[in-house]
Amino acid sequence: MFSLLKKFKSGLAKSAQSIGGIFGRKKLDASSIEELEEALYGADFGYETAEEIVEETQKAYKKDKELRGSDVAKIGSSVLRRVLQGSEGRIEFQEGKPTVICLIGVNGSGKTTTTAKMGYQFKNEGRSVLVAACDTFRAAAIEQLREWSNRLDLDIVSGQHGADAAATAFDAYQAAEGRKHDTLIIDTAGRLHTKSNLMEELAKIRRVLQKHDEAAPHYSLLVVDGSLGSNSIEQARVFHEKFGLDGLVLTKLDGTSRGGAIVGIYRELKLPIFFLGLGEQAEDLQEYRIDNYVDAIFGSSEDEE
Repeated sequence: MFSLLKKFKSGLAKSAQSIGGIFGRKKLDASSIEELEEALYGADFGYETAEEIVEETQKAYKKDKELRGSDVAKIGSSVLRRVLQGSEGRIEFQEGKPTVICLIGVNGSGKTTTTAKMGYQFKNEGRSVLVAACDTFRAAAIEQLREWSNRLDLDIVSGQHGADAAATAFDAYQAAEGRKHDTLIIDTAGRLHTKSNLMEELAKIRRVLQKHDEAAPHYSLLVVDGSLGSNSIEQARVFHEKFGLDGLVLTKLDGTSRGGAIVGIYRELKLPIFFLGLGEQAEDLQEYRIDNYVDAIFGSSEDEE
């Protein structure tokens, strides 16, 4: 548990540092609260959440002028846990047939590497995983997933550049069944949420998968570049309206100080968050947990020991 929290702390360090200086102060004053507000906005927590934390801090300060930075951290933690209630997504695996997870999103969000990292995590949990390279628009994406699969010893089905992505998905499901894999992760082509022809391709992938299993894909997860912060909300909303999302994966959080956007995105869309990308290594894709996220941002009891 400690090592996992350490992973979250490392991956979210830039976000924590952007507001953490205030929490180290032995005593706050009015200007400190103004700094807190600016820092919360800078970390992209969003108006509502930032104001809730600031208002509760102001109330506490009026009651106790000896308010410490650690007290503010506890207030922030309490607000986040309340706002994020229900935000944890969990994969429930099917019995007797492959669980199909379809990763979608725009180019550059980290879908292909997330496909491999997710497969690696499930493999380490004892599952039998097949990944499918259905981004047939980009030869580089197919090769990238092949390289990751070789490195992580994952089974893979890949289409040729320019091949029909839905046909590749169909073949991948057949292969997953034939090779007795219990998990199939599909990497799809990056697409702008405004391009209707590419959105239709996603619908086609769904239709061919449902020829095998009418419930497939069991999870449609949007991979979002975390460095975009709250700017990704509209992108996610359109994907959800057109395709129907089961949840989100937020990547590249180690390279941004805008990790608070997780809160704003969940608050706006109420889509559960399944995984966070906290670094470039295979083990840096971690299941999202509220406690680990909040403790990484605002500190935990371990920091006080």
